Amino acid sequence: MKRIKRFLWIGLLVLPLEGSAQYAGQHQSEIKVEPKIDVKAYSFDLQDVKLLDSRFKNNMDREGEWMLSLPVNRLLHSFRVNAGMLTDDKASKTKMPAPLGGWEALDMELRGHSIGHLLSGLSFQYAATGNIVFKKKIDSLVAGLAEVQATLNEDGYLSAFPQNYIDRNIKGKSVWAPWYTLHKITAGLIDAYWYSGNTQAFDVVSKMASWAYKKITPLSQDQLALMLRNEFGGMNEAWYNLYSITGNPEHKKLGDLFYHHAVLDPLAAGEDKLNKMHANTVIPKITGEARAYELTGDARDKAIVSNFWDNVIHNQTYVIGSNSDKEHFIEPGKISKFITGYTGETCNTYNMLKVTRHLFTWDADVKYADYYERALYNHILGQQDPKTGMVCYFTPLKAGAFRLYSTRDSSFWCCVGSGFESQSKYGEAIYYHSDQGVYVNLFIPSILTWKAKGLKLRQVTAYPEEATTRLIIDSANAESLSLYIRYPEWARNGAVIKINGKNIKVNQSPGSYIALNRKWKTGDKVEITYPMTLHLEPTPDNPKIAAVMYGPIVLAGEMGTETMPAHAPYHDATDPYQYYDYNYNIPANLIHGLKIHNENIAGTITPVKGELLTFKTTSTTNGTQVTLGPYYNLHRQRYVVYWDLN
Repeated sequence: MKRIKRFLWIGLLVLPLEGSAQYAGQHQSEIKVEPKIDVKAYSFDLQDVKLLDSRFKNNMDREGEWMLSLPVNRLLHSFRVNAGMLTDDKASKTKMPAPLGGWEALDMELRGHSIGHLLSGLSFQYAATGNIVFKKKIDSLVAGLAEVQATLNEDGYLSAFPQNYIDRNIKGKSVWAPWYTLHKITAGLIDAYWYSGNTQAFDVVSKMASWAYKKITPLSQDQLALMLRNEFGGMNEAWYNLYSITGNPEHKKLGDLFYHHAVLDPLAAGEDKLNKMHANTVIPKITGEARAYELTGDARDKAIVSNFWDNVIHNQTYVIGSNSDKEHFIEPGKISKFITGYTGETCNTYNMLKVTRHLFTWDADVKYADYYERALYNHILGQQDPKTGMVCYFTPLKAGAFRLYSTRDSSFWCCVGSGFESQSKYGEAIYYHSDQGVYVNLFIPSILTWKAKGLKLRQVTAYPEEATTRLIIDSANAESLSLYIRYPEWARNGAVIKINGKNIKVNQSPGSYIALNRKWKTGDKVEITYPMTLHLEPTPDNPKIAAVMYGPIVLAGEMGTETMPAHAPYHDATDPYQYYDYNYNIPANLIHGLKIHNENIAGTITPVKGELLTFKTTSTTNGTQVTLGPYYNLHRQRYVVYWDLN
């Protein structure tokens, strides 16, 4: 989301949905507008799923610690300055809180976006853990924002920058995405209401909607078209979410007004015009159209979402589930030409997973769950540095590159903000349900409590370090219930299913669901094993360039730290845009060629004894031994993901 690139950018049984929030089935008690569609899989609320010890929980805990460490006064400082409020801090030499750095600095036009992401991330953490400390932080931030809104006294306007930024945007003048920032704030306030029950947040965002309605409903279609050329995040999604809570037709109209014809009309017609478009400007618009479809039943909106997802997955997606090079969509299918140090803006994958969640609830198609797994393990999980909890902006796939991490309070890139959310909601897509049973989509240690059915399901696994996951019934009602267990497309070596130690015949094929129906009893145990094997995944346009995978996991070659810059792998706080043209100083002799093919891969890449998911090979172009491990585990050193095959 580099500034100079942004502000000029143009261009099974089907059941009736009982209620919908961000995803079908959530927040039932806060919904007034009944959706107009049928769905096959409802989402659980985050508080229904508890993560058990795993890498996912460790990431979530680190992210929570980081968010809690950021002082409320510093987070609110730019908002209070904008409102002309006293920002007194007697402990500071300047008598005011130290301003945040990076994209939150007072001279950054995008300032204020992070507090919205934080409200969402803190809300997810509170829902997932029940830890009251997260709610207290939410309450403090919301109270501060409400005070700023009242002091500004501008019909409900709220931001860390003056309303003139919106005026410049409406006139088509240069300004860095003010509606994008307002989207983060509104979305964060809605999440604070949904997940923590903060009614003041609902009051604040309702007033913001009242201001926005007065601001943009008088605009002509030409004025709206000019305004929407600038990035606005998922502003349409936020207004539709608010409409689902209030039933106020003004809130629906706000969502409708953010329909961007120039981008969305071609998608509705099945046309591919994504090449060179700014990827994360486009993807959030699609999430908004997903909400429009759910709330109106308009098949055109569904076509936009489905066409977009299929296009991006088949023509724009790298092996780790990411997309974009230097933030932009590439020439369709030409992955091998765009393997650079600037691939995979993490916000893109965060937003693609949101789109994927909507699509899965509509169709319960395993392809959506397969993609979700790929992107979650191979991109999102590895975004965070396990040593410090910091996160990266790009996930570079150029041979010899490394992840460049943020700082604690001097970066605040968009991917830091979306990271606050991604790293805090790992429980959201593990399970779904129909009225007949539970979909088990991800194999992550966790406990599901489905109160409506009296079911408590515990999942125990070290997946993907082991091929087996175990589902244990801790409590169940007497009625029959199905477990729909994802049979991944990659599991071509079959599946082994046991119930209470007894083998069960599997009639399904990879790329489907294995349905187990019975009257479950407390103590019942289901074991699912999908044997994993090594295989190559070539780029779609060049079979001589490929990544090495083990089951669903992308493996990367460890390349050490030779010639890495002194500050690496962390961002130089003096340059907020350093990631965009970063010089990785890659050694000229770095190995990135392998003498292998799928027929001989098992004999040329062998497991390292005593180390899980670790392999070695001497089948490099010069015979040097290379160690390969999960890409999500490769931090603070150089790596190779895509290899030249000889």
